[in-house]
Amino acid sequence: MSIASPARHVRVLYTGGTIGMQASANGLAPASGFEARMREQLGAQPDRVVPKWSFEELLPLIDSANMTPAYWQRLRQAVVQAVDEQGCDAVLILHGTDTLAYSAAAMSFQLLGLKAPVLFTGSMLPAGVADSDAWENVNGALSDLARGLEAGVHLHFHGALLPPTRCAKVRSSGRNPFAALRRTGGAVRAASLPEALDYRQPRQPANIGVVPLYPGLGVPLLQAVLDSGVQALLLECYGSGTGPSDNASFLDTLRAAHERGIVVVALTQCQEGGVELDVYEAGSRLRNAGVLSGGGMTRETALGKLHALLGAGLPVAEVRRLMELDLCGELA
Repeated sequence: MSIASPARHVRVLYTGGTIGMQASANGLAPASGFEARMREQLGAQPDRVVPKWSFEELLPLIDSANMTPAYWQRLRQAVVQAVDEQGCDAVLILHGTDTLAYSAAAMSFQLLGLKAPVLFTGSMLPAGVADSDAWENVNGALSDLARGLEAGVHLHFHGALLPPTRCAKVRSSGRNPFAALRRTGGAVRAASLPEALDYRQPRQPANIGVVPLYPGLGVPLLQAVLDSGVQALLLECYGSGTGPSDNASFLDTLRAAHERGIVVVALTQCQEGGVELDVYEAGSRLRNAGVLSGGGMTRETALGKLHALLGAGLPVAEVRRLMELDLCGELA
């Protein structure tokens, strides 16, 4: 485990999101100029201790509803450039809340091995509007970095540090939209990681599908997703990892996907608990069809982990092995 040291030079990466939005003809939209606003409000608090910081806008600025895995690569590259090439010892990412948990989880796997903290934050209301939480979160995040955080990815919101591979946005309003979910289903920590997962290594695009189970889900829909070119499928199951085990066509479809090299991972739809495929017959039949256990991973975390493993070009067998091992606290 790395030692937490006070940050001396923080690179602030501004992606857009609600925090810097301003009114437009079509409603609130991401806007440039946030650096000047940030310096002005910090300048009005001369007693606040914050690290030295520099600012970078990742243009074009986006509403986080438009986040993509390709953008995660832009983020990874910007972080690597700031730390390895420009001497920053911490990074603060300003991000919209809708997909913040997805990005924070994804970057946890994209930045494996980075020797600096990366902290995400954002706000539910734009800076400058009445009762906005923007400056509370920005200043709180900078204070966290001034005190020192361990290397790796973190999430700051509403005065709390949250584990990025264990949390989700659970509320669409209010000042405290994120929660660390009480997930269970631990796994052994990976003894070592392939060189391809090092944060400096390039990544390729990956194609991943997500299908939630629900009463009446038809096999043709599942088959259509599997035939769409996906390399992996997140199957959001009931409870501890159960599905329609009396449906032979459903199980045969999953078994055929496994034989074609598609990585299928079972997640729980529940906010608490996790997948244990061997508890019920309905779960063990999924395991026998080649489905992996996602343990206590959230959808956000499992998606980010698969993008990292598949994007690194690892063999399918290695992807399957690492999905059920803990890489950075997601299955601890």
